[in-house]
Amino acid sequence: MKKTNGQIAMSASKYTLAANLFLSILKLFVGLFANSAALVADAVNSISDVLSTIVVMIGLKLADRKSDKGHPYGHERMECAAALILSAFIFATGLLIGYSGVLKAIESGGDGELVVPGSLALVAAAITMAVKEIMYWYTRAAAKKSGSSALMAVAWDHRSDVLSSAGAFIGIVGARIGLPVLDPIASVVISLLILKVAVNIFIGAMRKMTDTSCGDEIEDEICAVALEQADVLGVDRIKTRLFGDRIFVDIEISADGAASLSEAHDAAQRVHDAIEERFDQVKHCMVHVNPVEEFGPEKLE
Repeated sequence: MKKTNGQIAMSASKYTLAANLFLSILKLFVGLFANSAALVADAVNSISDVLSTIVVMIGLKLADRKSDKGHPYGHERMECAAALILSAFIFATGLLIGYSGVLKAIESGGDGELVVPGSLALVAAAITMAVKEIMYWYTRAAAKKSGSSALMAVAWDHRSDVLSSAGAFIGIVGARIGLPVLDPIASVVISLLILKVAVNIFIGAMRKMTDTSCGDEIEDEICAVALEQADVLGVDRIKTRLFGDRIFVDIEISADGAASLSEAHDAAQRVHDAIEERFDQVKHCMVHVNPVEEFGPEKLE
């Protein structure tokens, strides 16, 4: 049986949760054992990822519920709400990591002594980069297939984790070659990367919460599909709005004013069905027919 978009997103989230749990435990244990502030900071980031993934899974579950009397347009915006909560988690984590790194860097400037991370920290950072890069491509593919903005946010969080782990790796190497201050500095750099990801996720979620149009490119494609249908003489107007990860379409078409009501209805129905069938993201298409009174045999001569 073919999986629904919600099932695809939920399956990817479960794998993400398992991977983040593994990396959280690995990095926290190794970071403390090998005395690496950067790796501990990266572990805290992975712990926040675990919480974030749980929030996303709840959002996906709620967003997949069918329309009801209280929510006649569906629950898709719950996924955007999950993405907003995810951005808050990530932002708070970034601030915490940055604050900790600054304090350790100041301590280093005071007495010039910081504990040098052990070699095991390098191994853990390398494993993290490899796992997170794999998870990025896997989650990104699932997000594109399911059309899930919350899952795409998780994918980009994986990519930011690759960069942050690379920063931790560089910081650990620097500390081991005689520049221990690079370890806390790396944790500060990690925090900035995390904050940037949080802001991008927030902006993307807000865009889908405020009835933004789906853009000229998709609207032009929708108009083209409408014009392909029999008895459609033109497209007078089109309006689209994002509702979570779905699209609502309001389109006005021109038809022969001399046609019967039944014929005009059939033309509108063909446009409605074609658009909803061609575009998986379209949740509903409303079609209005405008009569063209001058249209007739004489106009074709």
